[in-house]
Amino acid sequence: MRLDKYLKVSRIIKRRTVANEACDAGRVLVNGKQARASYDVKEGDVLELQLGERTLKAQVLSVTEYAKKEQAGDMYRLIEE
Repeated sequence: MRLDKYLKVSRIIKRRTVANEACDAGRVLVNGKQARASYDVKEGDVLELQLGERTLKAQVLSVTEYAKKEQAGDMYRLIEE
């Protein structure tokens, strides 16, 4: 699954266009490297997002095409905020 879509489906970022812009601006790292929106997310990847003043670090637990609001939080585990 594309990185921008994963960020939207998991509800880390609410809109896919915002996720795409964050990737283009270099504010999203995957396993310590800058990632494009087209990066193929896999289980076990560590995502690091620079959201304004705070940094969010999360590990990908599962990759599914669709997730309800209640299930979205189960797709990743926060490492540090």
